[in-house]
Amino acid sequence: MNIRAAAPADSEAVRTILRQAFGQDAEADLVEALRESGDVVTELVADEGGQIVGHILLSELQSPDRCVALAPVSVQSDFQGRGIGSALIREAIERAKSGGWLAMILLGEPDYYSRFGFSVGACAKLETSYPKDYMMALELRPGSLAKLHGNLAYPAAFDQVS
Repeated sequence: MNIRAAAPADSEAVRTILRQAFGQDAEADLVEALRESGDVVTELVADEGGQIVGHILLSELQSPDRCVALAPVSVQSDFQGRGIGSALIREAIERAKSGGWLAMILLGEPDYYSRFGFSVGACAKLETSYPKDYMMALELRPGSLAKLHGNLAYPAAFDQVS
């Protein structure tokens, strides 16, 4: 398996994986809207012998400053359980660290994402309309989370796509 930057030619395969993984078009529409708005920081695919089997996207948050959102991440169903999602997440984290981002924030299942270092408590000082029990953050630069507070604001594409 090869993890690489997504290319325009991967768009339809990514859309298919997102539809399959989430059972709807909303996440695929979100990815397209984020691409169009220029809010994408990192978009990666997992390529297995020329077949796109996984996808992850990081977008720049409007607030807090210098933070990214991880959403969405997906793996084609017949390739799940092989560590592809974990590999995509780890690579996205490394790229965000090397890009100088302060923190990565997501809305997700704590039991899954805590193994990568994400914590619900790390988002305690951030105001959000999303369920606080599932808002998680990962510090990318030491000491950065202690300084984060205020409103958590995703790119406008998150509000535009239902």
